[in-house]
Amino acid sequence: MSDFSGIWVPVVTPFSPSGELDLPALQRVVASCVAGGVSGLVALGTTGEAAALSAQEQDAVFAAVLQAAEGLPVMVGISGHHLSAMREQMQRWHQAAGFLCAAPAYVRPSQAGLLDWFTQLADAAPAPLVLYDIPARTGVRMELATLLALAAHPNIRAVKDVSGSLATTQALIADGRLQVLAGDDFNIFLTLCMGGSGAIAASAQVRPDLFVAMARAVLAHDLGQARELFHALCPLVAALFEEPNPGPVKAALALQGFISDGLRAPMTVASAALRERLGALLATLPAAAPAKQQATGGT
Repeated sequence: MSDFSGIWVPVVTPFSPSGELDLPALQRVVASCVAGGVSGLVALGTTGEAAALSAQEQDAVFAAVLQAAEGLPVMVGISGHHLSAMREQMQRWHQAAGFLCAAPAYVRPSQAGLLDWFTQLADAAPAPLVLYDIPARTGVRMELATLLALAAHPNIRAVKDVSGSLATTQALIADGRLQVLAGDDFNIFLTLCMGGSGAIAASAQVRPDLFVAMARAVLAHDLGQARELFHALCPLVAALFEEPNPGPVKAALALQGFISDGLRAPMTVASAALRERLGALLATLPAAAPAKQQATGGT
């Protein structure tokens, strides 16, 4: 059975100064995440600017992440309004450990439409679906009743929870059929403490070791250590989402020497003021995760 627990990282897609894909830089980011102890990676998510990539570029990104993952599972984001095209995407990326799927954006389908849409995708998927409930981007919220109905499907295993509803988060965790992954980076600690399975966290690629140590501390019931790490990370997380994602995340990775700081239109790079603040915040973080947590088993 697929396991989507732990800290998963939706990796950025680096570009060269001329605007082309920079696959070696992408693989440096992935290698850092692997070394930091993450449980899995997500290619072609929102953070990866998938909508700004051609089909050929998307294939190249997925292949590069898969190669650099060193055996870690790789989830892939798929989106769109054309069911046959999405089925074809899933078959092209059949090596994925799972498919992260949000509701079709802009069209705002009914709950019945969402139930039918995700059921048809799950029926066709060669790997499990991870539902992505993010109404701020799609324009439609997946109601709890819809999520619980979809939980009965044998090929729907998890949800990336950006619902903004603590009641929904709690109800899904209590139900127990879907692994609940925090999608709002500020909610990682709370979700884990409530019994959630982990997180898909864009900010985690900046310091994966610290996010993994926090999750492992919760699993080990060392809440004092977990809280300390969470509060140390909070100012950085806040800064990384102060401007549209993934601009600040890419700026932080560029400051760390992993990538060049470039995005494709309509996205823009982080402001100079934010970039300066990110550098200062990175300097305040611990040099390494606490040794006792590094030695603890994975989430």
